Amino acid sequence: MSARVFSLHRLFAVVGKELIQMRRDRLTFAMLVGIPLLQLLLFGYAINSDPKHLPTAVVVHEQNDFSRSIVAALQNSEYFAVVSTGSSAREAARWLARGDVQFVLTVPADFSRRLIRGERAQLLLEADATDPAATGNAIAAIQQMSGTLLRHDLRGPLAARIQGAAPYEIVIQRRYNPEAITSYNIVPGLIGVILTMTMIMSTALGLTREVERGTMENLLAMPVRPLEVMIGKIIPYIGVGLFSMVLILAAARWLFGVPFAGSVPLLIAIILLFIAANLVVGITVSSVARNQMQALQMTFFFFLPSMLLSGFMFPFRGMPQWAQWIGEVLPLTHFMRMARGIMLKGSGLAEIWPELWPLLVFLLLMMALGLARFRRTLD
Repeated sequence: MSARVFSLHRLFAVVGKELIQMRRDRLTFAMLVGIPLLQLLLFGYAINSDPKHLPTAVVVHEQNDFSRSIVAALQNSEYFAVVSTGSSAREAARWLARGDVQFVLTVPADFSRRLIRGERAQLLLEADATDPAATGNAIAAIQQMSGTLLRHDLRGPLAARIQGAAPYEIVIQRRYNPEAITSYNIVPGLIGVILTMTMIMSTALGLTREVERGTMENLLAMPVRPLEVMIGKIIPYIGVGLFSMVLILAAARWLFGVPFAGSVPLLIAIILLFIAANLVVGITVSSVARNQMQALQMTFFFFLPSMLLSGFMFPFRGMPQWAQWIGEVLPLTHFMRMARGIMLKGSGLAEIWPELWPLLVFLLLMMALGLARFRRTLD
């Protein structure tokens, strides 16, 4: 009868047992505390949907007071950070295609002459619109400030030019996504997000499951080398990734109408490289985790910053510098830039190389780490 009565003594005994188990399982405790803390830091400090100080190149075909005032106005604004004023049109176009700058403003050679004559002078602003959210507010800002760019220069006989409408217009050219279709930006990113989640999780849980069931002991008893074990574990999942890749690319083309401006074989090659990098991460996670719950927690701990700090959900340049440094380490960041460059800009190997070599370095480092963990297990 006494067992049916609620007992504080028995309750505290169970609580004490759970605290002891939590102390022993330090990895799970660290994840339970670390994941909410990571969410708080990312959402509180790193996420910003209104990016400012976007890198801008200015192509000036004539140096005069008007062009210098335009450059000064851009530098004084919160949305534009002028990184070059002496570049050629070809060089600026190359920077825009590679993603080194977000905007290119061109001041034509006849701008001052047309302005003085009272003709409708034009300025050309080219924007990398692969991510419409990154450029929308900046474009709206320059349109609002267009009437005040040259207010202090139009004096004397030219003072009448500032009456009414501005004596010039800023022509906005949204490159690579002129209609600002969100799916053109989201779908290439979804390829990386889906592959990151599925490849790391399936590999980490699959190998940890073998350890829990005891089948890994049979594998370790075989005369195999750690590198052979790692590659042998990766190859089947690469096949699964290839099947997923075909479905995703077909949906991107036929359901969402995403253009494929570049080389499809090159896109497939970087997808395979990205799949391999994620599988190696999954193997490394499985070599650290003691059970499937820990493997799942570690996978989520890697996936959360990958999704939030890669530029998938929020503009990359809107994040603080420390968050961008973390994002540059993540393979999803570089994959998304390459995928969007190939699909929307028609980028080739030379254009994506600045994003390709960090992915290769990440793959080699994670493979070395995973191999070291496996070697320790086999020994």
